[in-house]
Amino acid sequence: MIKTKKLDIGDSNISRMGSELDLKCRVDKAQSESQWRNAGKQGGLFIWRIENFQVAPIPNDQHGKFYEGDSYIVLHSIQQGASFKHAIHFWLGEFTTMDEAGTAAYKTVELDDYLGGGPVQYREIQGSESKAFLSLFPNNTIFILKGGIDSGFQKVKTEEYKSRLFHIYGDKHVRVKEVDLSAKSLNSGDVFILDTGKVIYQFNGLKSSGQERTKGATLCRAMDEERKGKATTVEVYTEGDADIPDAFWNALGGKSAIAPPIAQAASVKFDKVLFRLSDATGKMVFSQVAKGVISKKLLDTKDVFILDVGHQVYVWIGSQTSAEEKKQAFAYATDYLAPLKRPETSVIKILETGDTEEFKVQFDS
Repeated sequence: MIKTKKLDIGDSNISRMGSELDLKCRVDKAQSESQWRNAGKQGGLFIWRIENFQVAPIPNDQHGKFYEGDSYIVLHSIQQGASFKHAIHFWLGEFTTMDEAGTAAYKTVELDDYLGGGPVQYREIQGSESKAFLSLFPNNTIFILKGGIDSGFQKVKTEEYKSRLFHIYGDKHVRVKEVDLSAKSLNSGDVFILDTGKVIYQFNGLKSSGQERTKGATLCRAMDEERKGKATTVEVYTEGDADIPDAFWNALGGKSAIAPPIAQAASVKFDKVLFRLSDATGKMVFSQVAKGVISKKLLDTKDVFILDVGHQVYVWIGSQTSAEEKKQAFAYATDYLAPLKRPETSVIKILETGDTEEFKVQFDS
């Protein structure tokens, strides 16, 4: 089966994480998952990929490389005295299947249960990853690669090599994605890295930003160092240079006209919205509390609050919330997002006792 359809978060069972899926993720099941036995017992970064409904560990030397056809779980543990502070991210590739995405979601809940329910939890969507997620990797950068487990895509074996073309784009948060190995993939507004093994080419679009060019140079150096001195050379060219070698164009299937810069979506002013989720009346009620200017004093330890700031949605769990409110919290946040057609929005679950600075600065007072 070849996965060519983009994942629709709203149509997937991710939107019900915390309800039906929660039944599959209780602590007893978490205890039986062999991959969790050493989870959270030491500091560091741990990554698993979903393979046939199971979690498979990713070796350290592959950290930061994600296939667009897959789903992953990422655990970051920091030792603080005799205990550990944890953050769990589940990352969904653009072409992952609903089953893989759903498995990543409920396995994340399972791992959260195993670690006592205290970790900050993130839903990460390819291309819209949170700052916290990107900061886990060198140069705040992840590589998005073509392919995926059990998908019919061809994966690159470690003992083999094929040329690859990477697209580097973005102003505030520069991202790296593998694109088709063709000159038609180039455009004037961004930076590209063509890795042929022995030679790494950096191609700067005429209108690419300084930040993109700097990121390209940093990644070229990192890729060169990764080869451990195997006679790799790095060559840098800018669109229009007369000395771009034929080898560059030949690796891309021949020279062609460079496409114009990709139009960027205009930024839209967004008014923050705060919602309360409460079963104090005997039934679950999801209601808007405030919009625009929002004070942190509106949060109540007895309930769940969902704060939508546009690019991210925070699910805040009060210390005295009911078991049912806790269970339904993430599902209400994802269900709220579904009709808004904003699948790229990150969803972050935090406990009252684990407020992050990133969350605190979203409030006006």
